[in-house]
Amino acid sequence: MSQYGVVVVGGGPGGYAATIRCAQKGAKVALIEKNRIGGTCLNVGCIPSKTLLASAQLLLQARDAARMGLELDGTINPNWPKMVARKEAVVNSFVKGLTGLVKKNGITIFEGKGIVTAPGRVTVSGNETVEIEAGKIIIATGSGPIGLPQVPFDNQIIISSTEALSLPAIPKSMVIIGGGVIGCEMASLYAAVGTDVTILEAAPQLLPIEDEWVGKLLEREFKKSGITSRTNCKVTGVKMQPDGATVLTEDGSAVEAEKVLVAVGRKVVCDPETVQALKLKMNGPIISVNEKLQTSAENVYAIGDVIGTTYLAHGAFAEAEVAAANATGGEKTMTQRDYNLIPHAIYSFPEVASIGLNERQCAEQGIETVIGKAPFRTNGRSVSHNEIVGEVRVLCNKADNRIVGVTIVGAVATEMLSAARALIGSTEKIEDICFAHPTVSEVLKDAWEDAYGISLHVLPH
Repeated sequence: MSQYGVVVVGGGPGGYAATIRCAQKGAKVALIEKNRIGGTCLNVGCIPSKTLLASAQLLLQARDAARMGLELDGTINPNWPKMVARKEAVVNSFVKGLTGLVKKNGITIFEGKGIVTAPGRVTVSGNETVEIEAGKIIIATGSGPIGLPQVPFDNQIIISSTEALSLPAIPKSMVIIGGGVIGCEMASLYAAVGTDVTILEAAPQLLPIEDEWVGKLLEREFKKSGITSRTNCKVTGVKMQPDGATVLTEDGSAVEAEKVLVAVGRKVVCDPETVQALKLKMNGPIISVNEKLQTSAENVYAIGDVIGTTYLAHGAFAEAEVAAANATGGEKTMTQRDYNLIPHAIYSFPEVASIGLNERQCAEQGIETVIGKAPFRTNGRSVSHNEIVGEVRVLCNKADNRIVGVTIVGAVATEMLSAARALIGSTEKIEDICFAHPTVSEVLKDAWEDAYGISLHVLPH
């Protein structure tokens, strides 16, 4: 029986990152993955969706060429099979590279399903069954799409995000149930390539995790793109048709579509045999952990979607750092402040990005704030690129003058998150910091200065 200092079950972002960190700290490490390294993020999530969205964005820019003073001969149309083929090539390249990276770090990869059968013992069921002894175990088994009992998946007409990334052809129409991150990104993609898209969201706004102004702005821009958004709209059932489906809603209305994408969130994937063998303390389907990401079982840690914290790849990366440090003799914690500083990045058209506290959270916590605002329409680089939609909002705590949160809606919002992170907790003399001109990031400085009432480019309010 093979013996390892650390065994990681699950090769998604959290899992592979944890294995590499443990190996770098001198541990003998094994990684168990039942599908392909990279998990949901690389194979059927972050990377494939952003690859398709990049093609869709270029398509929209090409169609707007005349406004930029360009003349293009002929029509610009999406070639969906080629878009999907490019997406597959990008994903396969990363899977190959990541697999090689893990192996180069001296980590043994076991292909199959990993089940913890007893403390310190893991069974891998693949082409053959292998038993492994582990000094420490990190569970990183991820999550999968949530279905709706009243709208059950058939993976043909009623689909999840997994199928939505590899459809054989562009559907003429699509109903998206759920106006969260996945729903808004897929709506942007399919509207760009010509699909008639309707979003049905049960909450009062799109992107319920963000502030109300963000949802309203996105709904307005979606309408310009031909996307119909219906909020406060609960789905009660579906009627299958020969060439699609009819989605029924609580108010008695119905929406017909060729495809129905259910995008209402994700559920953890946690092997019940592992839970039973380790007698893990659970919070419903979620594994309970402490600030060190230790489970109730000795020498067992859990990270990523399986502990129900962020459901974000970069959230899993952050947790991997903590678990790997503790599994190799270190001392590291993951506090609520750490979680507050994990950014949200949504790649809809326009993009949405936020970090720290938002306006609603500040109100709930009794934090009185000054809100600095700056629009993209007054930024030279944004106007030059014809990308003037959106604004930046910076929240300053009145009590101590510290920045507590930043929210950005705009074309390159997600690329400004690292700079936004540097603001959190800051009371810097902003006027002393030189931003390159012309850059889109100057909007961030304008909103930052506006929070202190000293902006050069924002009208006093």
